[in-house]
Amino acid sequence: MKKIIVLMSLLFLFFPYHVKAISAECVIVMDQDSGRVLYEHNSDRIRSVASISKIMTGILAIESGKLNEVVTVDEVIKDAYGSGIYIKVGEQIKLKDLVYGLMLRSGNDAALMIAKYVAGSVSDFVSLMNQKAAEIGMNKTTFNNPSGLDEEDAGNLSTAYDMAILTSYAMKNDIYREITSTKKHTVKTNMNTYSWTNKNKMLSIYPYVTGGKTGYTDNAKRTLVSTATKDDTNLVIVTLNDGNDFLDHKALYMQYFNIYKTYDILVPGNIDILNETYYRNYDIYIKDEFKYILDDKEKDNILLKFEIKKLKNYKDGDAIGKVHVFLEKEELFTTDLYIKNPNPTKPGLLKIIIDWFKNLW
Repeated sequence: MKKIIVLMSLLFLFFPYHVKAISAECVIVMDQDSGRVLYEHNSDRIRSVASISKIMTGILAIESGKLNEVVTVDEVIKDAYGSGIYIKVGEQIKLKDLVYGLMLRSGNDAALMIAKYVAGSVSDFVSLMNQKAAEIGMNKTTFNNPSGLDEEDAGNLSTAYDMAILTSYAMKNDIYREITSTKKHTVKTNMNTYSWTNKNKMLSIYPYVTGGKTGYTDNAKRTLVSTATKDDTNLVIVTLNDGNDFLDHKALYMQYFNIYKTYDILVPGNIDILNETYYRNYDIYIKDEFKYILDDKEKDNILLKFEIKKLKNYKDGDAIGKVHVFLEKEELFTTDLYIKNPNPTKPGLLKIIIDWFKNLW
């Protein structure tokens, strides 16, 4: 038995990219910052995604600018069924608290009330959902409602890839990150006091998880989005139709955080260029930073290619070329190169006096 265990350990060392068998029909592991896909299986397969589509409902509510407004709950919630936060007609509650109920408890009543309040009608809100999907590159997604229910219509049809794109977009928003990472939220309205616990068990079973959303319908089966951050690396995992989703997400995070790290490729400031003599009296610098997720082998295959324009007339702050970042033959990033005089001439006393008099006028 000991020999078998040793052999399995050696195999893992020599084949670190082996993906643990998981039960998901569709799965993707994506770097949130670059959009790089680290692993996928059927990630472009279109299917009902259930309540993880509430991520779109939530981010649109946040971006509406109405989060601190008080919503008076109306008759639209009577069309809700399935999971809910059980708000009542006439109840007054902040839109932000409705988003908490949407994301933590998957409230379908919250989804309908958010849609009605933000856009004026549920149908108009669905139009906003599809507009945003097209805007951020969810090219295989069609939203039909703000909740993800799929019994009365086709539901919300998407892919693991598109849902990873949506989540990466949403995680750029500070308020969304605050809400999706919350384990428990208490709300007091004119009618009730609520205490909501997040259904996303990933927040408890894996220490680096920063948020996500659960989902289930009979048609979609179990769907799950989760996000996690370790060191400077931010990952998102999406699984569709996965009966073992929480444990699968944990196993995938443990594997891919072990394989990949995020590296600082370019840092704003001065940059040295070998054999560059044309602008030898100037410092060359960049304004942009660039980070990228790489494995141990790839980090040794990053190449910087400099493109220098020899300007006849140039001055402090001029763009004089570009730096291109390659991973082997694939270009990952490009940004401008600038020059600055490291020893600028100080103005003489006469110029200082003249400038002072000019400022008086």
